[in-house]
Formats: sequence, structure tokens, C-alpha cells
Amino acid sequence: MNIIMLGAQGTGKGTVAGIISEKTGIPQISTGDIFRKNISEKTPLGIEADKYISKGNLVPDEITIPMVEDRLTWEDAQAGVILDGFPRNIAQAEKLDEILKAKGKKIDLVINLVTPKEEIIDRMLTRRVCTNQECKTTYNIKLHPPKKEGICDKCGAPLKQREDDSDPEAIKRRLEIYEEKTSPLVEYYKNKGVLRTETVSITVNRMGQDVANDVIKDIKGAQ
Repeated sequence: MNIIMLGAQGTGKGTVAGIISEKTGIPQISTGDIFRKNISEKTPLGIEADKYISKGNLVPDEITIPMVEDRLTWEDAQAGVILDGFPRNIAQAEKLDEILKAKGKKIDLVINLVTPKEEIIDRMLTRRVCTNQECKTTYNIKLHPPKKEGICDKCGAPLKQREDDSDPEAIKRRLEIYEEKTSPLVEYYKNKGVLRTETVSITVNRMGQDVANDVIKDIKGAQ
């Protein structure tokens, strides 16, 4: 099964994708994680990507698409994937359709997460991520804090705040870009009949774990 996670930054796409991946065995492919790894290692791709990410802008298609296309050729991705952070615009979505069609595959489900803007900004400012690249577990010091401050519950590695999560103005800029570039994907996948929109917010007492659990039940029920 091929799944796409949609939703603005801070809605919990990574959390939901991670839970679904863990319970179903479908690999989670996060473009953000790949970018951050390359940035920290100062690879040519990372240096180019950082020029955009550090300003709260999207990485251009000519950098992103080939990277994702290559990742989809890996052995663990042949039975399906959960794409987190891709596609981000209609051009990427159309290219992804072409890539999958050539393999005799398609997108089966698109999970669109919706959260109030003020809540998103607060979540991102209070988000912390495990520094262990093999773990990458995400926490929120308000909503989902680690048992020991600054330490990952799963692997014991230090937690850190992403550089692009520390500036409220950069966060607002990323949200504006999402609305401009990425939100049209909602209509694109709605027209294909694969869209599932879920509100994730403390105001409705429904968080990422709840969404993930419901999706997992549906996936297993369809098998």
C-alpha cells in the first residue's frame, strides 16, 4: 500500500506516519529527515537544500524529485511506502503518479491532517527530536514530553530542537508557503477519491495517535 501524509508542518504527519509504519511494516520515507541528514553531513545536496530550508522555503523540485525517485527503488519500498513530506505541489504529485504507474502501482490513500494555525506554531516551538538518526523519535515538551528531560525514551540519545523550529517568523513563512504551494494537493487527491481528512487538535481531543490507530485498523481490515 502506498500512502501519502498531507498537512502543514506541525500537524503531526511524522508522528502518525511513524506509528502506522511501526504497526504495519510499511516503511516511512521522510524527505525532511533525508534533507536534515545531508545538511548535518554537509553533502552537496545538503548544502543546496539548506539554502532554502534555513529561510523557511521549499527545496526545489530538481533536488527533491530525483532523491525520492531513487528512494522508491530500494528493496524495502517495493511493497509500499508512507511518504511524509512529498509531494509538496501538483508538479511533484503528477511526477509521482508517473513514477508509480511505470511500476504498475498507484497512491492508495492520502491522509490529510488539519490543525489550527496557533496550535501548529506552539507545537513547533515546543517540538524536540531525537538526535539518533536511526531513531528520530519526536516529542513535544508540553503534549508528549520524554520521561527524562532532554533524553529520548526509546534509545537514550539527546533530544534537540530543530533549527527551523526555533524562529516563529520562519514557522509562519513555512505555513504561508504550505497554503500557497501544497494545499492544492488536497483537491487533487480528493478528485482521485483517495483523500482522508482528519482534524488533529487538543480542541477536539483527537491527536495523532488516535488517527494512526484508526488508519491501522482500516488497513488491516482491508488485507
